[in-house]
This record gives sequence, C-alpha cells and structure tokens, in this order.
Amino acid sequence: MLGTALLVALILGCSGQPETATPAPTEGPSSVSAQAVWTGALDEAAFAALHELSADEAPPRLGARFSLAASGSRAALDGYLSLPPGTEPPLAAVVLIHEWWGLNGHIEHWADRIAAQGYAVLAVDLYGGTVATTREEAMAAMGAVDAELARAQLASAIWYARNHPRIQAEKIASMGWCFGGKWSLEAAIAHPSLDGAVIYYGQLVDDPAKLANIGAEVLGVFGTRDPSIPNEVVDQFERNLEEAGVEHRILRYDAEHAFANPSSARYDQANAEAAWGETQAFLARVLKGE
Repeated sequence: MLGTALLVALILGCSGQPETATPAPTEGPSSVSAQAVWTGALDEAAFAALHELSADEAPPRLGARFSLAASGSRAALDGYLSLPPGTEPPLAAVVLIHEWWGLNGHIEHWADRIAAQGYAVLAVDLYGGTVATTREEAMAAMGAVDAELARAQLASAIWYARNHPRIQAEKIASMGWCFGGKWSLEAAIAHPSLDGAVIYYGQLVDDPAKLANIGAEVLGVFGTRDPSIPNEVVDQFERNLEEAGVEHRILRYDAEHAFANPSSARYDQANAEAAWGETQAFLARVLKGE
C-alpha cells in the first residue's frame, strides 16, 4: 500500500496530468565534486564542440514536475511526468533520461511527444536541478553526477512507474540521448526486468559478462560520422551483445554526434525523424506487442 507522503506527491489534477509537487530535499549531484567524464575518443574540448544548444524555445508542455521523497532504500527523485490523456492503468512506461544539458524544456517536450503514443513517460533529473546553458556548465554537471546515486534514482523511477496509481506499469523501457544513452544502457544492465532500452550514441559497455545481465531488447542508434564513438566501437558493441545473447538491433545513420538530441542546434531533421520512426516501432513492439 502506498504511504501517505507518497500519495500526497502523486495527487493528480482534474486535467488528468499530475500536479506539480514540492521538491523533496535531497543530496543531488551538485553536492559531488566534479570528476572526469566520458568523452569517447575525444578530449573534453573536442567533445564539447560536438554540442550546441538550440536557441529555439520548447513548445508548451502538457505534463508536470513530480517529486518522489526518499523512503527506506529508495532514493529521492525529481522529474517530469507526462501521461497520455483519456487512458486508464495499467500503462506501458518509458523512463526518459536527459542529454548532457539536463532536464530542460526540450526534454519535457519529448516526454509529451512520447506520451502521445500512449505511454506514461517519466523524464528523470539526474543533475539535481541543474539545467546547463553553456558547454562548460554541461561538462561540469556531467562530472558532478554520482554514479551510485544515479543508479538509485533510476531504480526509484522504475519503482514509481510500477506503483503510481495512474500508471501501474507492467512493461517499462528506458531511453536516452548521449549522457542519457549511457544511463539507459546502465538501467538495462541493473534491471533485467526492463522490456526495452533505447540508446542514442551513449557510452557503451564492452564487457559481454555485464551485458549478459540485460533482459531487455536493445535498440542502439548511432551516427557514422560521430568522432566520439567511432564505427569500430559500435561494431564491437554489437558483437558483444551477440556474445552476451542480448536481443538487439543497431541502427547507423550518416550523421554526426547529437544528431537527434532534442536540445541540439545540430539537430539533423531527416535522420532524427528516421530514427524516431524506428524508435516508435520498437517501443510499440516491446511495450505493447504491436
């Protein structure tokens, strides 16, 4: 049975979307000293140069922020929840993990876009409230993420999706871009119960023994002109998944890094839309059996 504190955090508005809850105090990544971050085959300056924040405003959002207080072994978690209108539980769910800019309006808009396909979408905040607007801020925010805390927060997100009274998810997938792609893969490794994992050009795990823990089907999306993740690294990742016995599909597009990032000024519309079409079909199959 859900506790009183959690029920308060889960109160729903008449519109069918969750009301904004007061954030629970938590020790977030901002309290952790900066550390070296993954930059693939590049140094930090070259990796940062691959990213450029879009100056466009995100469309109006349809969901609302949520806050899950720490309880027992569960970590506190803040994020954005978007629910498809006119639906009843149980709903399939997507745990959405932001790119290196943080949980900004563009990611929230994408949560709405995915929710419109009939999914409950929990866009998690692994930056502890930080939303970067410069490459330097984004690099610092990535370096301040505590890996163990991030894993615990993703576990909280999965628990939330299964227990939220408007969701009650029986099937869940993870999805993320770049920084979020890494954590989508990490979530699949840590939670064999996940049904799907979408990885957009994130840091890859090269140990087949670790990958063998994945129970989800994996969809990997990569750009062939991404200098941070060379093609041979993607090829090896695919071989490792095969060796580990993980069901997967790897897609390669004639595109650069961040070509499908929702907040990116480098957004490549043609390739991004092609990848989105594949992602939609993947989610429909693994979460809805379509």
